[in-house]
Amino acid sequence: MGGTIELRAFMGLQMLFRERGWSIPHTFEIEGEMTGEDLLVRLDIPRDKVESFFINRLAIAIEGSVIRPGDRVALVPPGVPGPHRLLLGIHNKAKSRELFGLSH
Repeated sequence: MGGTIELRAFMGLQMLFRERGWSIPHTFEIEGEMTGEDLLVRLDIPRDKVESFFINRLAIAIEGSVIRPGDRVALVPPGVPGPHRLLLGIHNKAKSRELFGLSH
């Protein structure tokens, strides 16, 4: 079943949203559950422009992400400075299919 997601962007990706006339947050219609890679294709955003997602306030690797209608999704570009990476929970990009940062 379809629905909408709420999209946000950080740093340079905010400029992309503005160029496209998208508000922040931007509401985006999806047909149902999808992967992060699928979302980037639907948004026409190159994979190398996004390092990770925040989905419902949790930092998640793109490769392990599942997005569902009703989710709040933020796009994080590469280049977030070192100390901020740790605070945001995106310090270990190699942990695909797992949450970044602190374990539960």
